[in-house]
Amino acid sequence: MAVSLSRDVLFQYTRFTLFNSPYNAHDAGCAIDLYPDGELAPSPVSGEVIETKQVTAPSKPYAAAHDYLILIDTGEYVARLLHVEPTVESGEMVTVGDPLGPLVRAGFFAPWVPNHIHLGFRPPDANHYRASGSLPIRPEIEVEPLPWDGTGTVTERGETWVRLDAPEHPAPGERFVGLESDGGILDGGFPHYEYGGLLGGGAEPTVAGRSVGNPVPTEETPAVQLAPTQLSAQSLRWNNCTVTANGHPVTGIALYCARDSFGIKLVGEDIPLSVGEDVTVDIE
Repeated sequence: MAVSLSRDVLFQYTRFTLFNSPYNAHDAGCAIDLYPDGELAPSPVSGEVIETKQVTAPSKPYAAAHDYLILIDTGEYVARLLHVEPTVESGEMVTVGDPLGPLVRAGFFAPWVPNHIHLGFRPPDANHYRASGSLPIRPEIEVEPLPWDGTGTVTERGETWVRLDAPEHPAPGERFVGLESDGGILDGGFPHYEYGGLLGGGAEPTVAGRSVGNPVPTEETPAVQLAPTQLSAQSLRWNNCTVTANGHPVTGIALYCARDSFGIKLVGEDIPLSVGEDVTVDIE
């Protein structure tokens, strides 16, 4: 059984990822992180709010002291949302696009991860509070794979990340794109999280021509019957790889699907690259 997310729902957000997380809630594509354009969280579901709850998050110097859980009864499933400080209350009805509250920078995030909504779905009779146990999610959308030769120029940088200008989004705002891998799209934190994902097909996971992972058999994947418009998802275990940029080791590459802009995002502490610098990324 898989839960579909429509194109209209996904187009509320500038980016999404199924696997870019170290937490087992994302195993086998059973949760999705949705990145809005702004600090308010538009609801990805319609239904009745059945509970809002403050929860404990890991203590990080850059993060809020608390996170929040919002449970919404969609009529078929219970949607489980995190990283939003709720301005909605139990018993309130919401529709797709309604503001749920401001995004929370939670201690669950690595320092290079932007604010986002975590979304999973449970059957009504399931435990809604434990971290794992959600159903697989299948986006009803096509994502264009973008090839990349491992080079680019730094266009932006933060304290723990830099972004390259390649591969460039061919039509910003019009459709979602992701990093091409043997005809599919790579998703996840490579290789700084143990697992990632391959979306939309492909057999040999590669980055810039290098083999980087192996499919992980799951009970869910063979049983899911995908509609033609749904984006298939396969879990990967990354190989033991090192990523270097101009010879300097970095923590890794953040991989996701985006509709606003694209370009490889290198993550890690003290990356010695400046805006305007030409970069060659190697996978060893």
